[in-house]
Amino acid sequence: QVQLVESGGGSVESGGSLRLSCAVSGYTYSFYSMAWFRQAPGKEREGVAAIDMDGRTNYADSVKGRFSISQDNAKNTLYLQMDSLKPEDTAMYYCAQTFKVGIASLRSGWYDNWGQGTQVAVSS
Repeated sequence: QVQLVESGGGSVESGGSLRLSCAVSGYTYSFYSMAWFRQAPGKEREGVAAIDMDGRTNYADSVKGRFSISQDNAKNTLYLQMDSLKPEDTAMYYCAQTFKVGIASLRSGWYDNWGQGTQVAVSS
């Protein structure tokens, strides 16, 4: 059973940084597609960043140049480095995983397994 556990969320002022982590367990971690999503109150869940098995990345336009997705195979952990944070980045952030081979998709339907989320709050 795949388990994803996010951590690293918190409150930060505008312009600050946070690094989110997603610890993966329940299978032999390898470069299947993984992604970060976020959902703000009253809004739909949106894809933020994704990485495929070849290390190719994909970012939402709203975070390009500010966020960076990476993974540490030895630690079975996915990361999201978030810099130059803005109040509009405030949301619950989720990591997601799929065993499907292919693309670094930002569509939620591509992913099979989800974490419980970690809250990020950015004040102006």
